[in-house]
Amino acid sequence: MRSILVTGGNGQLGTALRRCTLPKGWQVVAFDRSRLDLADTAAIAAAVDAGHCESPWAAVINAAAFTAVDRAEEEVVAAWAINALAPAAFGAACARAGIPLVQVSTDYVFDGNKREAWEIDDPVGPLGVYGASKLGGELAVRTSGALHAIVRTGWVVSAHGRNFVTTMLRIAAEKGEVRVVDDQRGSPTSAADLAQALITIATRLAQDRAAPGGTVHFSNVGAVNWAEFASEIFRASAERGGPSAVVEPIKSEDHPTVARRPTNSLLAHSAIIASYGIVPRSWQEALDGILDELIGRKA
Repeated sequence: MRSILVTGGNGQLGTALRRCTLPKGWQVVAFDRSRLDLADTAAIAAAVDAGHCESPWAAVINAAAFTAVDRAEEEVVAAWAINALAPAAFGAACARAGIPLVQVSTDYVFDGNKREAWEIDDPVGPLGVYGASKLGGELAVRTSGALHAIVRTGWVVSAHGRNFVTTMLRIAAEKGEVRVVDDQRGSPTSAADLAQALITIATRLAQDRAAPGGTVHFSNVGAVNWAEFASEIFRASAERGGPSAVVEPIKSEDHPTVARRPTNSLLAHSAIIASYGIVPRSWQEALDGILDELIGRKA
């Protein structure tokens, strides 16, 4: 049995990774916060080294992150510890063990000021601590000497945990109207689809040292703003007999946040298609799958 060490085991992406369909002879071993403290770089090294000695890890997927974007502006050291120093420790340990590392990153490494979808080699320019710390993690992995892939993503949603879909459905069940910004656009990403892409990449790198590494982008396909996304969630929910609400579109300035958000989070998929043959499906199709799990299938 070939094992993939996965961090963030109880998060929405970690949950999706635990539920993934794996090739025969492969398994995911998920570490949550209680099992591995990502602020402890020595513990990270020991976890990777111990697996290498006793029952060798085939790969590591670092799916954990300090994702509280606004809180990161206040908890700067904690954000950098989890988002930058932990990937550095994983990179060094994976290099020693001779195994690949798949690092999950974010659209927040960009400033959001481009009109088209972001390509992998576009200039980075994070707007706040979260994006800067995730970029630090990218740089640490790239310079670690480990065989690696960095997968940038954004707007991750699922049937599990707190995310935009579950939050909108909760609000709709409590009141009939919700105010949502309409001047930030991107592509929603199903955690299940992202997880399957990460597994594909990790197993490919583990089995083929000549496989392409580097940076790729993954999200579902199609551009939408947050208000439009909310409207589609409610429309599709109502079709299933679930909660719905009226969406009032507003501007970002009318909903101030501690951290600035990118205006454009669209990610180009050419690199992941070319390198791994992974062709993302539409965000609408992905949303249907999430709502089928949360509410039930359409009658």
